[in-house]
Amino acid sequence: MGNILGNLEPKIVWDIFEEITQVPRPSKKEEKIVAYVLEFAKKHSLETKQDKLGNVVIRKPATPGMENRKGVVIQGHLDMVCEKNADVEHDFLNDPIKPYIDGDWVKAQGTTLGADNGIGVAMGLAVLASDDIAHPDIEVLLTLDEETGLTGAQQLGKDLVKNKILINLDSEEEGTFIIGCAGGMNTSGTFYYDKEPHPTNHIAYKIALKGLKGGHSGLEINDGRGNAIKLLNRFLWNLSKKIDFRLASFDGGNAHNAIPREAFASITFDPRDEIKFHSFADEYRQIMLKEWKTKEPSIEFIYEKIEIPDFVLTKETQKKLLNVIYVLPHGVIRFSPDVKGLVQTSTNLAVINTRKDDVFILTSQRSSLETEKADIANQIKIAFELAGAIPNQSGGYPSWQPNINSPILEVAKNTYKNMFGVEPKIEIIHAGLECGLIGEKYPGMDMISFGPNLKDVHSPAERVQISSVKNVWNFLLEVLKNIPVKE
Repeated sequence: MGNILGNLEPKIVWDIFEEITQVPRPSKKEEKIVAYVLEFAKKHSLETKQDKLGNVVIRKPATPGMENRKGVVIQGHLDMVCEKNADVEHDFLNDPIKPYIDGDWVKAQGTTLGADNGIGVAMGLAVLASDDIAHPDIEVLLTLDEETGLTGAQQLGKDLVKNKILINLDSEEEGTFIIGCAGGMNTSGTFYYDKEPHPTNHIAYKIALKGLKGGHSGLEINDGRGNAIKLLNRFLWNLSKKIDFRLASFDGGNAHNAIPREAFASITFDPRDEIKFHSFADEYRQIMLKEWKTKEPSIEFIYEKIEIPDFVLTKETQKKLLNVIYVLPHGVIRFSPDVKGLVQTSTNLAVINTRKDDVFILTSQRSSLETEKADIANQIKIAFELAGAIPNQSGGYPSWQPNINSPILEVAKNTYKNMFGVEPKIEIIHAGLECGLIGEKYPGMDMISFGPNLKDVHSPAERVQISSVKNVWNFLLEVLKNIPVKE
């Protein structure tokens, strides 16, 4: 593709970001983007180092006159969430993202854009590539597999970086400084089943519930958005009281940290029940449109006749599956009693996949309190056990406890007020950032997170604001100029 973003400012940041969009980088498949950043460092004659997992650090010495300042780590992650609309053909392992400009925003054609965290990575690399920026000793730390469980930060080598100030560029609201975040974990359930041939003379239908907003399962969990898996399961569970159908497949969601936007099921039933099915499905569509017209105005409930599938689930598995999805919680469990409006604990019913020999359900839990995170995860584990599924818990990572006396926070606050004339917002967020894990690996690390305005990350509606990128870039450069001297 041609240069789409080349006329945007700051040019160096957008040029690098556009290059990044052309490199496939799904979580756990970051080989191509790692090769890109290593080649980038080689091109600019910069020192690189990798740990055993493959996390990368690129080093650049202080510019003249800045040698006596404390060193800084600029940090971001190389992977991206790979979500696309069902009608879009895109191979995330091989195809480039197709960015385009819409007013003051950069978006992607039918897929996630990867500005989370590609724009932060681009800023870090732009500092390294620039020859007219005053800065102290810089280490740009680029981690792997952040989006599926912060694996890169969890396995981060303890001798990879040496500087003691960390600026994480993985935040999504300009003028907001993050100084703490929730911890998280995943809880899954696997239903093993025996295949059965579909009953003789049955007909088959595919049912789709789609058009939902989806979004980040931490940052948008309190927005009251619809969960496609829960809503389609509600239809199937109630349909089972009307007709004797058989479930052939149930699939929805793509990532543990995204609210499911779409879900699909294939069922078979006696053709004599076809009128009943149509009637109930049409009634349910109207219920959904009425309940969700404000929050989910693009919701769609569609059904169509299909070829008969090769097999169906056993009746016992079908009943247990629909029952457990019905009772599994989704959304905010508890708000913080201390910080108004802050979600303290939540859970996301994220993924269901019908596979060759089993049906897999994935959920994710977040909390700023380890005890509450464990509590809601155990509730879900027990629900799976009672339904006859095999539960598993994994992907745990700690919360990042705030330090209100942070020196880098003070520098950032003063710099922001001087530049923009207003006080920044200081927040703890209900989302996973790598800072908590990095702080465990490097005790005493002074950390802050900020970034430009991003909207609807982890969904094909993801976008990044052009004017905000310019503001945050200029702010980052001023912060680097004002890093305190070594003690």
